Amino acid sequence: MSDAGGILVQDVQKAYRLGNRTVPALRGVNLSIDQPGYYGIMGPSGSGKSTLLHLLAALDRPDQGLIEVAGSRLDTMSETELTLFRRHRIGIVFQQFNLISTLTALENVTLPAMLAGVSRRQRSQRGRELLDWLGLGERTDHRPDALSGGEQQRVAIARALLFEPRVLFADEPTGNLDSTSSAHVWRLLGELADDHEITVLMVTHEPSAAAHCRHIFMLRDGRIANSFDVDGLDAAELATRTQQPVG
Repeated sequence: MSDAGGILVQDVQKAYRLGNRTVPALRGVNLSIDQPGYYGIMGPSGSGKSTLLHLLAALDRPDQGLIEVAGSRLDTMSETELTLFRRHRIGIVFQQFNLISTLTALENVTLPAMLAGVSRRQRSQRGRELLDWLGLGERTDHRPDALSGGEQQRVAIARALLFEPRVLFADEPTGNLDSTSSAHVWRLLGELADDHEITVLMVTHEPSAAAHCRHIFMLRDGRIANSFDVDGLDAAELATRTQQPVG
């Protein structure tokens, strides 16, 4: 796969040890994304959604199978290579904002660049550009406790975009937000996909979030059970569609 924003998963399996038991989380997942856009992964609790996202984001390793993201083969990388890949090639946004309470919004955004040895002038300029674009230009010097939940998540998104990734992963990114802030974040992720040609892949259990996506992958029992274009379906229609048996 040559597309820098592409994702390819072939026969990926992952299991975890719980005491004396081996519990399979993924049972041979196959998935392909070959162009930028806004994609969603849905499924019931325990279906393997977050496990799959963590493998794609190089936060864990598969037991078996091929994973290629943004033009890089992940399942054969060393730990050092995976760390550099996460820092420079992709962005990750979590349900928890993971901001450092003693740092300002700008410092939180630019911390990865500081760790990478980028000059203070360069990282500050990039951080201010991102915060301004996200509507936080007047909040750069505020610490997290002075920001709303929606503002904190936008700071986290700015941090994820620091190195201009071609792929952005979002794991239940609005789970801690109210409905208004959630809708803002969903629209923002859509703008990143459409206007900046980024591949956005979001794990969500919310049909109202999935309604903003272009395409949905349904996980059940550790496998892709269904895959379909959203095509203007609203939240109620998506809720019905995702509950239908595959067959």
